[in-house]
Amino acid sequence: QVQLMESGGGSVQPGGSLRLSCAASGSVLDYYAIGWFRQAPGKEREGVSCISNNDNSTYYGDSVKGRFTSGDNAKNTVYLQMNSLKPEDTAVYYCASTQFPITKAIMCSPWALEVWGQGTLVTVSS
Repeated sequence: QVQLMESGGGSVQPGGSLRLSCAASGSVLDYYAIGWFRQAPGKEREGVSCISNNDNSTYYGDSVKGRFTSGDNAKNTVYLQMNSLKPEDTAVYYCASTQFPITKAIMCSPWALEVWGQGTLVTVSS
């Protein structure tokens, strides 16, 4: 089974930037949809940005639109570029994907994806 590994988390001051990467362990990164999710302490896991392999369309959550960008860089990794970071972006960020056909309506719903990475912590604080 495909295993995903995130990297690039860390601590940054408000207004700063971080770039997260997601790679498949020991295999080609293959998916019908892949995305970034985050979970802050005491909050539910939420979809941040998700990519459909059907048409390469990308969904962004309202809270990150205009600040975050994600894509498949054709080097067998998917990235999440996070700019203008805010303290409320502090969370564990996960990469997740599905090996099954999926509609765009649900591809960024945490319950719809079955392959998950271990997560990487992003802390935004002054």
